[in-house]
This record gives sequence, structure tokens and C-alpha cells, in this order.
Amino acid sequence: MVNQKLAPLTESGALSAIAVVMALISVYVPVLGTVMAIIWPLPIIILSVRHGIRWGIMASIVSGVLIALLIEPMTAIRMVVAFAPVGLMLGFAYRKKYSAVKALISSVCVSIIAKSAVLLMVMFLMNINPLTMQVDMLKEAFEMSLDIYRGAGMSETQLTQMDTDFTKGLQLVTMLFPLIVILMGTLDAYVNFAVAGKVLRRLGHKDLPTLPVFEEWRLPRVLVYLYGFSLVGMYWGGTRELTVLYQISINANMLATFLGLIQGLALLQYAANRYQLSKLMRGIIIILILTNGAFIQILGFTGLFDILFDYRRRFTMKK
Repeated sequence: MVNQKLAPLTESGALSAIAVVMALISVYVPVLGTVMAIIWPLPIIILSVRHGIRWGIMASIVSGVLIALLIEPMTAIRMVVAFAPVGLMLGFAYRKKYSAVKALISSVCVSIIAKSAVLLMVMFLMNINPLTMQVDMLKEAFEMSLDIYRGAGMSETQLTQMDTDFTKGLQLVTMLFPLIVILMGTLDAYVNFAVAGKVLRRLGHKDLPTLPVFEEWRLPRVLVYLYGFSLVGMYWGGTRELTVLYQISINANMLATFLGLIQGLALLQYAANRYQLSKLMRGIIIILILTNGAFIQILGFTGLFDILFDYRRRFTMKK
């Protein structure tokens, strides 16, 4: 009985220490720190799966206290609130034998809510607008670039055009801030789902759910309707100066287009396997597509059409 209690306690202490080290790296190491911040829920997932959600919650609290002592309280609160719920949700989903899709969708929803909660907390508790702060940083960096170009002899006409294009781009980024939060939450949940699955399988948990191979991914048809309604909303919002409607619609449009791109890449992967393209040729095609805005749009539309017509099923029937 004592050994049964000591095992989760010992493992909880070790994983909490790992979480604290990961938090330190995320704060003080520039590039590696971003990776560590994204996979910070990994120790919590492992502990929740192996010993229960209660131990995962305890590890989150202990890690938060230690981070507050070693770094600062606000950093600890942001880290725990933004990332711990994702680990707890994935641990709960694994223990309850959720399907891979259900586990991923539930963790994405929790991750988006957690990221939004952190942003609201920063805005109200610290009286800081993260969006305004990022925009100001971008403006300062762009002004420094303009000074460099001016010193290099670039004409004022070209500099004015660059300033106009940058201002338009900045306005678009500001409107797409909700979409950025959604994509951040999705990336966080997916990375932790993938990494935690591999780690847990190495630890002996062989019955974990897995997503289908990428070429078999099929997204729901509701995305096509979302894209269509977003076009209507953008038209109405733009012509009638309904700012809120226009912002919601443009975020929905970009989200549907992005997911259509994912579906298009899955279709491209299927076609590459069907015609037995080499890895070099696949890499060249993907690089050409992802570095060209027009090709990205075409592949996004192709993915949306594939959601409706399921080209892979048609190819299989012909075969």
C-alpha cells in the first residue's frame, strides 16, 4: 500500500520538476523556449494518464508555485492558465478512451478558451492590451527598417508605398487577432496530442487512439457553408459599414480557407502516393505551393471542393 502511494508521489515530483525546468527554458532561451512553452503540458498529460487527473491537477499547482518562486507570480499564472488545462483535458480524454478526433477537438476547444482567458486576465489585471503592444512593436521595427532603406538611397515614393502597404497589412492582422488565438490554441493542442501519444506509447501505453494517416483526413462539410456565409457577411459588413460583422466574417473566411488548405494538402498527399511521386518531387511541389499566394488560394479552394465532392472516393471507384 505504501509503495502504491509512493509511486505516483515520486513520479509527480519528478514530472513537476521537469515542468519547472521547461518553464525556465521557455522564459530565458529564445528559440528553444517557444518549443518548451508549447509542450509544457506534456508532464501533466503523462501524470494524468498514468495516475489520474487528481495527480495532474496537483502537479499543475506545484509547478505553478515553484515557477512563481523562481521567476515571478504573473509568469506562473500565465503558464498554468494557458497550458495546464490542455494537459488535463488530454489526460482525461486518454483515460476515458476517447476517440482520436474527439480527444483532439475537445483539447482544441479547451486550449482556445485557456488562451482567451490569459489574454483577458492580462488586459484586466495588468492593464495591458497584448494586441496593442504587439502592434506598437511591429511599428517600431518597421520605422527602423524605413530609416535603413532611406539611408540606402530608396526614393520617398517607394518608401511611401511601403508604408501604405504595411499599414494595410497591420490593419488586417489586427482584425484577424481572434483567428490568431484560435490557431495558437489549435497548434498547442495538436502538438501535445502528437508528442504525448509517442511518449506514452514508449512508456507502455499501447491502446491510445491515433488519427488516420494524413492522406485520409476529411473535414466536415460545415466548412463549405462557413466559407459561403463568410463571403456574404464580408459583403454586407463592407458595404453597410458594419465593422463587427465584417471582422467576424473575415475571420471565418480565413479560418475556412486555412482548413480548406489542410484538406487540399491531404488530397495532394493522396495523389502523390497514388502516382508514386518521389520524396524530392513532393517536397518541391509543397515548397512551390506554400511560397506562392496564388497557389495557396487554389489549393485551399480545391480542398473546399474536395469536402463537397470527395475526389479520393471517385479516384478509388475508377481504380
